[in-house]
Amino acid sequence: MNYIALQKYLRAVTELSQAFALAIPNRKAIEIRDDVGFLQAVRAAIAKSTIAGREKSPEDVDAAIRQIISRAVASTEVVDIFAAAGLKKPDISILSDDFLSEVRDMPQKNLAVELLRKLLNSEIEVRSKKFLIQSKSFADLLERAILKYQNRAIEAAAVIEELIQLAKEMREAEKRGQSLGLTEDEVAFYDALEVNDSAVKILGEPTLKAIDHELVQSIRNTVTIDWTEREAVRAKIRVAVKRILRKHGYPPDKQEKATQTVLQQAELLCADWAG
Repeated sequence: MNYIALQKYLRAVTELSQAFALAIPNRKAIEIRDDVGFLQAVRAAIAKSTIAGREKSPEDVDAAIRQIISRAVASTEVVDIFAAAGLKKPDISILSDDFLSEVRDMPQKNLAVELLRKLLNSEIEVRSKKFLIQSKSFADLLERAILKYQNRAIEAAAVIEELIQLAKEMREAEKRGQSLGLTEDEVAFYDALEVNDSAVKILGEPTLKAIDHELVQSIRNTVTIDWTEREAVRAKIRVAVKRILRKHGYPPDKQEKATQTVLQQAELLCADWAG
């Protein structure tokens, strides 16, 4: 095959991969999944042998990631593979133990790292719209792991283990509200109370949950008054937060920071509540 023919083939498979990603999870697209995978494998082999040392383009990586995820999803499920690849919206349910085990065993370790990074980052982005503290914590853990990998402080296999553990922690976080007996909104504000601080922990879970419940109720009632007057609403929320913290004996030296954090958390939810 001459050079021009090779280039045409590489371009054609790239275009096919993009079309395939957009068509999933259509039944007809799933039916040709293996054929597309074969063509992508041939393309990868050709590209590797003809363009030595070249890194995969973002398009190549995305196409490979979509293909991997498509194999992990049953054909009967209605799943947006394009979103699950981290390109639009996340599907954290795909991070099952079986799927994570498959990723761990992938021979292309660099691609496995990129796959996990995309999925986890996408999930964090969605959580950041509701869970201030939780999303920041997960984002920090993800960033540190990837930086260590990029700085060659750890090998790909080691960072894959860290990312798999992070994925499992995210899954467990989904169940946290049930174990605490709190709604999603209450979990968000519960974390904003800095409940892991040793001085705050002394108050005990029942007291912290009582503070949390009262905060959510008070803030919800305040923002529904008139969210268009945002500065006035913020001032009312600030006063209410401080009053509730003092009422329940929240550590005085921690109150200002907690108030600021609760206000930031309120900003994420106030618009929805007012609506």
